[in-house]
Amino acid sequence: MAVDPGTPVPTTMQAVVNHGPEDYRLEEVPVPTRGPGEVLVKVEAVGICASDLKCYHGAAKFWGDANRPAWAETEVIPGHEFTGRVVELDDEAAAHWDITVGDRVVAEQIVPDWTCRYCLDGAYHMCARHDMYGFKRATPGAMASYMVFTTDSLVHKVSADIPPAHAAFAEPLSCALHGVERARLTFDDVVVVAGCGPIGLGMISGSKAKNPRLVIALDLDDNKLAIAARTGADLTINIGREDAVARVKELTGGYGADVYIESTGHPSAVGQGLNLLRKQGRYVEYSVFGSDVSVDWSIISDDKELDVLGAHLGPHCWPAAIRLIESGKLPMDEICTHQLPLADFQKGLDLVASGKESIKVTLIP
Repeated sequence: MAVDPGTPVPTTMQAVVNHGPEDYRLEEVPVPTRGPGEVLVKVEAVGICASDLKCYHGAAKFWGDANRPAWAETEVIPGHEFTGRVVELDDEAAAHWDITVGDRVVAEQIVPDWTCRYCLDGAYHMCARHDMYGFKRATPGAMASYMVFTTDSLVHKVSADIPPAHAAFAEPLSCALHGVERARLTFDDVVVVAGCGPIGLGMISGSKAKNPRLVIALDLDDNKLAIAARTGADLTINIGREDAVARVKELTGGYGADVYIESTGHPSAVGQGLNLLRKQGRYVEYSVFGSDVSVDWSIISDDKELDVLGAHLGPHCWPAAIRLIESGKLPMDEICTHQLPLADFQKGLDLVASGKESIKVTLIP
């Protein structure tokens, strides 16, 4: 067994605990104990995701409604975008992930069972059990000083030379890259990315790397659009001042975009995308919505014969996301706008909810 000879691990720690919608509390809880083959990690940074906010506010996706059962559980430490340092592990864990004490690591947000039909087919991100860090009692998250990586986790090393908030961005960036992969971009595509938040900016960067004909970013915030341009957008459109549908059709000879990737989570962006696409275009939906969304489905079928594709998590994209962050090609200081102490988690949630002052909000335990 390897143990960090530095600061001893305490017996208790501060952690945010989810007691239900709009009832998250900062508490003193026991430091978790790792089992055989598991890793104890000292958390360096944990991002606040839009899905964390929607879980906090009680969205049906997490807490259920007439159409679906509850998925999230109470008495759980939230946080699924994280990085930390290995402080304790055994020989089994060291060999499994090729890591050692002191390494900076991230773990993918899902903890697959590796036995269901999805995992066996390589689609581990759709695991039937679907345990995710920060939402299930079996897999507590990172809004705490320490956490445990279970034996079923997917663990990656990250450079110690970048700030912790940047390293934790590997999670949203991997999700963004998967959304781009789902779009099946070609060199001749005109690609529209709706929303220039953390996921949208990652999608712009990933789309640009595929070298399509044109990458267009949509948002209401001029500052975010300016960052989108530095992230790879060839053209930006402020949808508060300009008709995005008309502008895109003007740019494409009246046809419309080939690909629309939705990352805003706002219901109006769905109809916008359907109207903005050309016939036989491709619509990729990544967002988690806080409420039901209604659209005219005849646009998808009889009008345009669209391909509508969902995207979930970031399977097989984590190594690429980590390389991109480490490369220095992204304006990470402009993306990771706020780093707050764990005690200010409510302020962090409020910043994400506002969406006006921040892009990526990160807690530093």
